[in-house]
Amino acid sequence: MPYIIETFDKPGHADVRTRERDTHLAFLEKHKALLLACGAKLNDDGSGAGGGVYVVDLETREEAEKFIAADPFSLVDLFERVTITRWRKAYFDGECCL
Repeated sequence: MPYIIETFDKPGHADVRTRERDTHLAFLEKHKALLLACGAKLNDDGSGAGGGVYVVDLETREEAEKFIAADPFSLVDLFERVTITRWRKAYFDGECCL
């Protein structure tokens, strides 16, 4: 069952995100088989909003917690808050999955 992980950066930590971005992207590449979708949240003007969203194909909340805890952004204490929500895919690419 997929999970949505939403992260919220600590205020004033844009430099940490920038500094660790390449390491974070390498982590995502290593785990791309688990990623249904992921990306940074943006403001309406396209600038960084300080956080991200991951939709991961994992069986349990514990696996989702371990996944985000291993993300380099977590390891450098970038996140102020993380939410994990179980998700049921209803539509994907315009097709009903129910």
